[in-house]
Amino acid sequence: QVQLVESGGGLVQPGGSLKLSCAASRSIFSIYAMGWYRQAPGKQREFVAHITSSGSTKYADSVKGRFTISRDNAKNTVYLQMNSLKPEDTAVYYCNTAPFPSTNYWGQGTQVTVSS
Repeated sequence: QVQLVESGGGLVQPGGSLKLSCAASRSIFSIYAMGWYRQAPGKQREFVAHITSSGSTKYADSVKGRFTISRDNAKNTVYLQMNSLKPEDTAVYYCNTAPFPSTNYWGQGTQVTVSS
């Protein structure tokens, strides 16, 4: 069974940067598009960004121009570089397949808190 493990979250001040990583227990990245999703307190989980196996990307309007998704199929890892962070980016961030996340692949996520 595939497991996705997110890491790299933390506490950062507004305007700061973080880079998240998502590692898979086996190679699915070369087959599937991968995405990042997030869930803020009291809100539904939402799409953040995705990247296809060929490297095409798509972003939610709220993060466009600030976040960059990338992937390394050889390392079974997908990344999310987050710049110019805002308090409203505070959430638990998850990775999963895209554009339709699999219920089998949700991990623990990684907490991102943007606060001064």
